[in-house]
Amino acid sequence: MPRPFVTLESVATPVGPLELRRRGDHDFLICIKGRVLMTSVAHRSEDALAHFACEGLKDRRNARVLIGGLGMGFTLRAALDALGDDANVTVAELNAVVARWCAGPIAALTNNAASDARVSVVIDNVARVIAGARPATFDAIAIDLYEGPHTTVRPSDELYGASASAKVMRALKPGGTYAVWCEQKSVGFEQSLRSAGFQHTLVRAGFGARVHFVYLAKRKSK
Repeated sequence: MPRPFVTLESVATPVGPLELRRRGDHDFLICIKGRVLMTSVAHRSEDALAHFACEGLKDRRNARVLIGGLGMGFTLRAALDALGDDANVTVAELNAVVARWCAGPIAALTNNAASDARVSVVIDNVARVIAGARPATFDAIAIDLYEGPHTTVRPSDELYGASASAKVMRALKPGGTYAVWCEQKSVGFEQSLRSAGFQHTLVRAGFGARVHFVYLAKRKSK
């Protein structure tokens, strides 16, 4: 019988308890209200998200990337590995405790990605960070949040609605990439992307029982 997970810490959030659980030295879970958000043993789709977002930026001088959602830091780690030494990565994370976990008990999972000199972690809603960015700030924006866009997305949705997609377009540099992790196809989000002027593809980023996807969208170069 496998050993049970032990809860290392539980903090209250508006949507329920946010917990870090551990089994052994390298098997961790982050859960919200009892539901597993992410696991340290399966992060292929998070790695793929960063790969798609940062493709072609390795040799870009002073590349600037925004990641929405820190999680266990696997998306961040993959982004750092795909970027040059002079890149700047901003991570917007809602919960300060997650940033503390990534700098503490789970730091070794990602070779201390959150403490990399190229990284700035801000405790804020990524939608607010995007809205406050100057035009043409980022070479890439990657969103890795909870379930991602739902099947239907209302135009007023602050993360995936029409206005949100327009703000992403404004914050991206010409030729910039917008990558969004999701559990399923979202017709409403696709409509939002088109309304903002994005061309997009939906890429499969997982296999077997854990099939996830990445929406990949581009701002035109001119």
